[in-house]
Parts: sequence; C-alpha cells; structure tokens
Amino acid sequence: MGRSARAFWLSRPGEGEIREVELPEPGEGEVLVRALYSGVSRGTETLVFRGGVPESQHAAMRAPFQEGDFPAPVKYGYLSVGVVEQGPAELTGRTVFCLHPHQTRYVVPAGAVTVVPDAVPAGRAVLAGTVETAVNALWDAAPLVGDRIAVVGGGMVGCSVAALLARFPGVRVQLVDADPARAETAAALGVGFALPGDALGDCDLVVHASATEQGLARCLELLAAEGTVVELSWYGDRRVSLPLGEAFHSRRLTIRSSQVGTVSPARANRSYGDRLALALDLLADPALDALVTGESHFEELPDVMPGLASGRIPALCHRVRYDDPVV
Repeated sequence: MGRSARAFWLSRPGEGEIREVELPEPGEGEVLVRALYSGVSRGTETLVFRGGVPESQHAAMRAPFQEGDFPAPVKYGYLSVGVVEQGPAELTGRTVFCLHPHQTRYVVPAGAVTVVPDAVPAGRAVLAGTVETAVNALWDAAPLVGDRIAVVGGGMVGCSVAALLARFPGVRVQLVDADPARAETAAALGVGFALPGDALGDCDLVVHASATEQGLARCLELLAAEGTVVELSWYGDRRVSLPLGEAFHSRRLTIRSSQVGTVSPARANRSYGDRLALALDLLADPALDALVTGESHFEELPDVMPGLASGRIPALCHRVRYDDPVV
C-alpha cells in the first residue's frame, strides 16, 4: 500500500502550489525520508521560479530528483534534510541530507542520502549544498596563504565562500556588497566588509557571486596585476557586458568560471560524495547559522516564493520547516 506526501510545484512562472503525491513502498536499497527542513537557494531557485532558465540550459539545470520540465510545471529544489523512517538498518533513524525538492516525505536510493554529522544541527544542514558550492569554488580558486581576497556579492554562496576563506591563515578577506546590512553577517563570519566603492583593491583573487554586471566589472577593478576573478554567478538568460578593453590585457587579468555541477579538476580524485561529506563536516561551525535569515512552514511556500523572487522577503538562506523545529 502506498502512502501520500505533499510537494511544492511551480505550476507556471511566478506561481507555485502544493500538490498531493503518492509514494511507492521503498524497495531494496531505498530509503523513505521524512523531511525536517529544506532550504530555498535564492539565486537558482528564484530564477527557476521566474521562468528564467534558458532553453539551452534546460538539461544542465535539472536537479537530481526534479519532476516536470522547465519552465513549468516543475518540481524543483535540492536542499532537503530529513530522518530516514524506513531503509537499511545503518540509516534508519539517522538524520540525512538529500538533493531533493521541497516535499514532506520521499523515497530515494540509499546512496542519494548523506548522513549529517552529530555535531551539525538539522536546521543548519540545509546549507550543505551551498557550502559544497563554496568548497568547489575554492578548489578552483586555489587561494594561497597571505592572499588578498575580495568576495563580491554577499548572498548565500558569497557568504559561504567568505566563511571558508576566514579559516585560511594570513589572508585578507573582505565581503563586498551594496547592502550595508551585510556588514553584520560579515562580522558573524569573521571577515571584513565594504560597500563596493570602499572595497580594498590590489587583490590576488576576487570571487564574484553578485550575479550583476556591475559586480563583475567591480571585481576586475579590484584585482592586482595578473590577478584572477572566479565567477560563480548564474545569469540565466541575461547578457552581461564587461570592460575588457582599458587595462584588462595590459594587466593580464583572468576571469575563470566555476560551477558545482562538476567536481573541480584540481580535485579530480574526489567524488561528489566526498565533496558533500566535507561540506557537512564544515557545517559544525556555528558561525554559519548567520546564513539562515528567514524561516516559514512548508504550507506557506506558495506565498513565500513570490516574495523571495521579488526581493520583498529579504533572505540569504530561507529555511522551510515541516514539523516542529528539530535541533
């Protein structure tokens, strides 16, 4: 006999709804997970919510357990934390992270879940996918001891990168954002803060995560000669214009893309599972709680997502709870 669950679907661009779904009985090698929390990745998920995924990227942008197709109707998301209710003995009762859309219960292969370390609260574990992106970015960027680094864009990804860079010895790290309120987040993460016009220059490395043309142009201005910008922003269907004349060539600047869909070639001997497990271990740091800046119940998502997409509801990571909060 099957059991029912509830899932959030994008019914059409800019409009979502809760739908009833029927779950199969878990088979051999599968787990039934009851969701505790999920997280809304504001950059990617709000772009999907607006219907902004370019047709050329429909295949590349598919989430692991996505149903439907872009632009809609589609069930999308990838930051879920829950408890295994049924499955192999070594997983039953364990808190796990899964790249699954927003849904109250789901059945997935046992290999699709990663056990959350005991030192990481379930509510913080929703950040695992974003910290995993930051890990991959720093594998690509390869910062060195004593580097002068700016992170331009104080959203969920940028703040995660800054939080990890704060642990590097001897580095000067500055989070750069147009919102003065990000200064409080930077302080909680242990890094400096500046508005774009006040940012420190002469940087060896700049990580860009603002998803704006102006932010990327400012990154180039902040670089020292032969410096590198690592571009993490996803622009969807928007075109970006850059000042690649001026001193771009004479200063021998580099712009390098980084994307979490592929493990960095610098760590080709690591698997996706290795990278996610590392991200979960790094989440033992309570400073990362500063990245969770809003919370609502699952049933509120149809009203909350439009607010997140428009910016009416400001948030870094917006957390979705399914039952009473579990810590």
